[in-house]
Amino acid sequence: MKASELTDWLEKEFPSSAAEDWDNVGLLVGDDQKEISHIFLALDLTDRVLEEAVSCGADMIITHHPMIFSGLKKINTHDFTGRKVIRLIQEDIPYYAMHTNYDILGMADLSAEYIGISQTSVLSVTEDGLDGTQGFGRAGNLPKEMSLGEYAGFIKTSLKLKDVRVYGDLNMPVKRAAVCTGSGKSMISDALAAGADVYVTGDIDHHSGIDALQAGLAVIDAGHYGTEYIFMDAMKKRIQEVFDGLKVTCAKVQCPYTLMADL
Repeated sequence: MKASELTDWLEKEFPSSAAEDWDNVGLLVGDDQKEISHIFLALDLTDRVLEEAVSCGADMIITHHPMIFSGLKKINTHDFTGRKVIRLIQEDIPYYAMHTNYDILGMADLSAEYIGISQTSVLSVTEDGLDGTQGFGRAGNLPKEMSLGEYAGFIKTSLKLKDVRVYGDLNMPVKRAAVCTGSGKSMISDALAAGADVYVTGDIDHHSGIDALQAGLAVIDAGHYGTEYIFMDAMKKRIQEVFDGLKVTCAKVQCPYTLMADL
């Protein structure tokens, strides 16, 4: 099948028009008329991931985060982005990214399942029309009241993480949670407005964490990678449901940082 058959389907399921204006999604490198049979999925297209994709014989790569965000004035081997663009072209591998469009149309509901909430509502609305309300994140109810420490342990287990950072008294009761994967500090006010007791996200800095706590919201920082690597397995299942003969491989799950406590 041609790469365009897959990208056409992706555009129907997760249209680029749903992405934020600052984002850069869709086919970023390569020929969509190329015949493909092996898709490689990853969160980020790092040098390691690209080498892994080439080594396993993949002929198309799809990532969540775009490798290219802004305009490139030069493409050469002196820059890490340029080197990857050149390698993709040399290997004849089309490269596609689906970022905030997937955050809104896929990741939000997916993350709600992982954090165990029901009766959900959109956390931060981007569109409210005839097709319903769409937006980033979700807020909802936990199956039962539990302590913040118990819930943080549940998140750590559900996302298969080595660590999470918790802002709040571990003994405090929580029964309503909000989630926004990746970098979600800009939606702390939305989590408060949704009546959440605890907010699950990533990339929380010192002041955002303590300010949220002062406002009455506990925070579980499960990391940017830790909350979004779930994209790979979810998209693998979706693609294989529709394209039965297409081989799909996910990048090795590998947290980008090392905790010294683990050494």
